[in-house]
Amino acid sequence: MQQKTVIRFTDVSKVYYLYKSSKQRLLGTLFHHHNCKKKLAVNHLSFTIQKGEAVAFLGRNGAGKSTILKMVTEVSFPSSGEIYVDGRVGALLELAAGFDPEFTGRENIYLKGHILGLHDREIAAREPDIVDFAELGDYIDQPVRTYSSGMKARLGFSINVNIQPDILIVDEALSVGDEEFKQKCIRRINDLLSSGDMTLMFVTHAVGVAQAFCKRGIVMNEGQAVFDGPIDDAIDHYNRLIGAKKKKA
Repeated sequence: MQQKTVIRFTDVSKVYYLYKSSKQRLLGTLFHHHNCKKKLAVNHLSFTIQKGEAVAFLGRNGAGKSTILKMVTEVSFPSSGEIYVDGRVGALLELAAGFDPEFTGRENIYLKGHILGLHDREIAAREPDIVDFAELGDYIDQPVRTYSSGMKARLGFSINVNIQPDILIVDEALSVGDEEFKQKCIRRINDLLSSGDMTLMFVTHAVGVAQAFCKRGIVMNEGQAVFDGPIDDAIDHYNRLIGAKKKKA
């Protein structure tokens, strides 16, 4: 049976333009990024991910990992190259992003659901599971501005894993809540993966967690993929890379 490609990067690069002030940014916009510093975050990157794969992206801070995830979710766009994504994406990047602080938790479920492209009937069908998983009790009907950061993260995680995404993107987001809730989140992701219908892109510095979820690893360094293969080999390559960087420091 032929595998289905759900994510494809073809010669993708992403350049960020860095300005010292708002005035310089305005002048740069008017004069095509004149007199600014350029940061090449992703450098001619190509890879494919098949349906049902769980792929860990490993690398030091600034290696380009989070930029890749942001381009998949269309939070950011490539400067050049092509990106193909097939399926509904649930993104655990900034878990509290997209909430209206004056809306209750329950109202924000519908707000986030609409942002993710769901209709009211679909959101209503998932609402009980979202509320139950978040474990917020009576706070679910209180304004989100009264929530702690941990409570917002719980609600954000619950919404994203209960919309039944085709592709789940996780960027260092498994530190939500206490240890018991963290383990609950891990079990939920494993349940989704075991169905074979969901694809996972996972960014973390915790290689043990990556090993638990993923069979494949892509190691990033200075915007380029320097290794793509079995997760154990990817972790070994990542550890050698870290060791080499420390020796140079």
